[in-house]
Amino acid sequence: GVEVGPQPQGVARADVLDKMRKIVKHGLDFVQVFNEGKEFPPCTIEVFKIMEKVDYPRNENGEIIAIIHPKLQDQDWQPLKNGDPLFLTMDGEVIPYEGNCTVYPTFINEAAYYEKKQAFVKTEKIKLTAKHLRSSVS
Repeated sequence: GVEVGPQPQGVARADVLDKMRKIVKHGLDFVQVFNEGKEFPPCTIEVFKIMEKVDYPRNENGEIIAIIHPKLQDQDWQPLKNGDPLFLTMDGEVIPYEGNCTVYPTFINEAAYYEKKQAFVKTEKIKLTAKHLRSSVS
C-alpha cells in the first residue's frame, strides 16, 4: 500500500493525487525493469523507523490539557531534540521534549488520531543497506 498526504479526511486534493500517481508509476516502472532482468546495484537508504506513539498530556479525567506547540506543528520528519518545545498548556506553559536522542516526529496533530490518543509518532532515522538485486526469471 501507499499512503500519501497530508490530506484532511473527506477532501480530495489534486497535488496529493498527483504525488500518489507518480509514486505508483515509479513502483510499476521498477517492477517492469526488474522483470526484464535488469540488475540493481547495492544501495543504502535512510528510512524512519517507528519508535513509539506519544499521547497528549492529560488530566486525571483523561482530558487533553495541552496542545501541540506551534513550533512543532507542521514539522513532520524534522529533528526534535531534547529541550525543544513539544506541547503548550492552556495556561501558556511550554512542555519541552525530554529525550536522550534526537527523534523525528510524524503524524503530528492528525485529526484521525485524536480518538487513538496519539499526538504524534516518534521515529528514528536509520540506514538500510540492500545487496544487489536481480530477477531469477530469464
